[in-house]
Amino acid sequence: MTGTPGRPLSAELSDQLLTVAVDILAEEGWGRLNSDRVAARARAGKAGIYRRWPTMAAMARSAVARFRLVEAPPDCGSLRDDLAALVDRWRCPLDREERATASLVGAARHDEDLRAGLDAALVQPLAEAVETIGARAAARGQEVPESRLALLGSVLEAFWWQRFTSARGVMSAEQLQRVVDEVLLPIVQPVGEDVRV
Repeated sequence: MTGTPGRPLSAELSDQLLTVAVDILAEEGWGRLNSDRVAARARAGKAGIYRRWPTMAAMARSAVARFRLVEAPPDCGSLRDDLAALVDRWRCPLDREERATASLVGAARHDEDLRAGLDAALVQPLAEAVETIGARAAARGQEVPESRLALLGSVLEAFWWQRFTSARGVMSAEQLQRVVDEVLLPIVQPVGEDVRV
């Protein structure tokens, strides 16, 4: 629990305040998140905000750290199909949670709290998804060296940040297929080996 000693903090109000913070981040961006706006939208006092979070960056960290923006897909039967399923979301516009997260990317370069929120929402779940896909490939007899999985994770993360910062933010099915076949698979797939085996 954060804040000063006294009456216990209401979990319900905390959730309400974080929901409002996400709405502001998603709709208006990081530059518009402040205690006055949150308090007005939540019909709550500013003191209740600062009892929980000493800064707006700490509040934003708590808000986005609740997200899990990447999930390992169900087993699709092959390394290629697992990768395609992992990035299939890139064909869709950013959803509310993604827009809120995207609003923090630039500011996070200069703020430890915001970086930690992005790490919890995207970087860690992505690393876990890559690890899961690598373990599946190994179970199918298609071992991927750790160094190649690490490179895959770095490239995927770069593409995700591009998704959040690009004006387009959406790939066509054809573009996505090319990224999978011409960028992602060559990272983890030795030349000459059948990717669907």
